Amino acid sequence: MDNFRDRLNRFMQGRYGVDDFARGTFIAALALIIISTLMGGSRSRLGSLIEALGLIALVYNCYRIFSRDISKRYEENRAYLEKTASLRSWWSREKNIMKQRKDYHIYSCPGCGQKIRIPRGKGRIEISCPKCHNKFIKNS
Repeated sequence: MDNFRDRLNRFMQGRYGVDDFARGTFIAALALIIISTLMGGSRSRLGSLIEALGLIALVYNCYRIFSRDISKRYEENRAYLEKTASLRSWWSREKNIMKQRKDYHIYSCPGCGQKIRIPRGKGRIEISCPKCHNKFIKNS
């Protein structure tokens, strides 16, 4: 097994490898292939087109991973990260809120919309918004 790993490492030296753009492209390709399968695959014209797009995305992904033009692949990844920054930060915030829901209630201030985290089990409490100092009552 180590022999295979060594050979793979030697083969990948000088090649770009997997980055965030490659992961995103792979997920998109996989989603397209699954959608085409659910639509009937190559029995319908639209299913065939979607399947072809998924396969093209997989081939492009392999091209990027094995590419030796590292600076160009780096720039592509940087552009991808810039374009998806707002989506990734939104997803991170939502994931964090879902993780905290077990121990905290998360309320939005009716005045400014600021999210406020209150520990569960406190009963009926008056909350003062740290941003606009609006006071409101909630059951925790």
